[in-house]
Amino acid sequence: MTNLLETATHVSLAIWLALPVALLILAGVSIRLSDPGRQQRFWRIGQTLMLGSFLASALIGGLLVADSAGVNTGLPEAATPLGLYPDGLAVWMALLISFLGVVLLRFANVYLQGDPGRARFLPWCLVVLASVLLLVFTHHLLVMLVAWVGVSLALHHLLILYPQRLEARRAAWQKFAVSRLGDLALLVAVGLLYHHYGSFELPMLLAAAAASTGEGWALPAASIALSLAALCKCAQLPLHGWLMKVMEAPTPVSALLHAGVINLGGYLWLRLYPLFDGITPGHLMLVAIGGTTAVVAVLTMLTQASVKHALAWSTCAQMGFMLMEIGLGAYTLALIHLLAHSLYKAHSFLACGRTVRAASVSRLTPAPLRERLTMAGLGTGTAGAVLMAWPGLVSHNPILGALLMLAVGGSLLGMPVGLGRDRRLALVAMALALVPLYALLHALVSPALPRASDALTLGTGLLGSAVLVTLVSLALIVVLKPQHSTVAYWRIHFRQGLYAHRPLERLIERLMRHHHPIPAPLNRVLVKGEGS
Repeated sequence: MTNLLETATHVSLAIWLALPVALLILAGVSIRLSDPGRQQRFWRIGQTLMLGSFLASALIGGLLVADSAGVNTGLPEAATPLGLYPDGLAVWMALLISFLGVVLLRFANVYLQGDPGRARFLPWCLVVLASVLLLVFTHHLLVMLVAWVGVSLALHHLLILYPQRLEARRAAWQKFAVSRLGDLALLVAVGLLYHHYGSFELPMLLAAAAASTGEGWALPAASIALSLAALCKCAQLPLHGWLMKVMEAPTPVSALLHAGVINLGGYLWLRLYPLFDGITPGHLMLVAIGGTTAVVAVLTMLTQASVKHALAWSTCAQMGFMLMEIGLGAYTLALIHLLAHSLYKAHSFLACGRTVRAASVSRLTPAPLRERLTMAGLGTGTAGAVLMAWPGLVSHNPILGALLMLAVGGSLLGMPVGLGRDRRLALVAMALALVPLYALLHALVSPALPRASDALTLGTGLLGSAVLVTLVSLALIVVLKPQHSTVAYWRIHFRQGLYAHRPLERLIERLMRHHHPIPAPLNRVLVKGEGS
């Protein structure tokens, strides 16, 4: 039995170690291929490698479960010399990335048949996947930094897959500038963590953090820099403008971006939060900016006519909620949010054609407002009673409890007219099922993360409460008075996201024209964009 466990440990770790290298080699060879038959073989090899990553990650997950049950698998001891960090968070992320990689490569293989960008898509997609896996697998902050930059640079080539599309190039360069700001912020954060703890290796950092009181200026400063890096990667206000403009890229690129890459700001915090002592200034930044972004993006999403633009604003809002949850110390909820959002958004983009057809079907007539509010109030009150009896479900955090109650109540506001009593009660029961479903997911995911303090500070509590009150108030106004002149007036401005992207966008465009020669046709587009 011991020999079998040792074999499984070394095989799975060997796959983890070799996989990013194999993907990079495959990308380097495939970029030089012109023969369609050989290119097709490389598509299949890429899918096979990602499937192997999924199986190896599942095996490592099983070994971690065995370790927690008291069986000595030797996993941590075997992983450390290899520079790997196979904990629960890494396993969940590796399973997600590997699954998405298999699905995206299979979809793109068919979707891009006959497309002139097909030959360029595969190698850069493989580089993105390799970089993300390296970011997840490594236990060294400098390797993590290199992988972080590698993801962004490879994604840039996918965003300009069609270089003749001037608007795509413009948006890609805006993202390039924001990403470099995020890279600089992460570099500063890594340097400050090294200054405080004296190491770049995650096991040593965690051991030092457990024995440290967290005093000094370096950790608060590092939390601010880490928050800025996450805000840049997750396209938060006012750094979000590029996300709404990269729709020129093909659908597989949009799915890769929205389902995988944009979540990395949240992953970075979930990986490094044990290094900080409780709630930091960086947490306050995440609550303030992430919460504000969530409110603005939700209301903006409701004004969009384009399916892809609505999905982009949805991503912006979901990232805001996820970062706000991290800022509130709700790390398990944030990880559940990250995993669920990735799967949901990948499906949404890959199936956006069906979404358009579904949107053309006439909608059900909603029930009278009083009836919907009554049912929503019943569901919200029942959920609140459950959480009062079981406060540990939301870590004794009233803001998280309010979020779960709002999710139950909000799901009942769309109840259609003409339902009998039995069906109305069935809808309430389905909405209330969100509570035990969250309990199940919490129990499944929470062992992947180190234990953190449940206490809210006054600042984070007030900011989180303000975000929820604002969101509920504005949502109720839209629901209760959708035709009111004030709602119609603000709808026009929310359609443009309250213009929050304009100042940074214009600054980036001026810097681009000053430091880089821009082709005359693209320059005319930029000038026209500023004047509009």
